[in-house]
Amino acid sequence: MDPVELPIDGELDLHTFHPREIKELIPDYLAACREKGIYQIRIVHGKGKGVLRETVHRLLERLPEVEMFWQEGSAGSWGATLVRLKKDEG
Repeated sequence: MDPVELPIDGELDLHTFHPREIKELIPDYLAACREKGIYQIRIVHGKGKGVLRETVHRLLERLPEVEMFWQEGSAGSWGATLVRLKKDEG
C-alpha cells in the first residue's frame, strides 16, 4: 500500500485511518507540525464511544514533545482534542 500524503496544517482527522495506524501516525504528524512551526494541533477523533479518544489521550500523555492537551469543549465539538507542543529549544 502506498503512503498517504497528509497536509501538514495543524489538523489531523483520524476518521480515514485504521485504529492500528494511530500509534505511528500521531507522533509522525506532530513531528512534521513542529518542523513547520505549528505548535497547536487539533486531532479529530469523533465522539462515538470514546475508545479512539482514550487511545489518543494515552498516546499524547507519553510523548515528551506534548506540552499539554485538552478535550475541545465548545458546543457540539467534543469529538476533537487540542494539543499544544513544546517549542524547539535553541
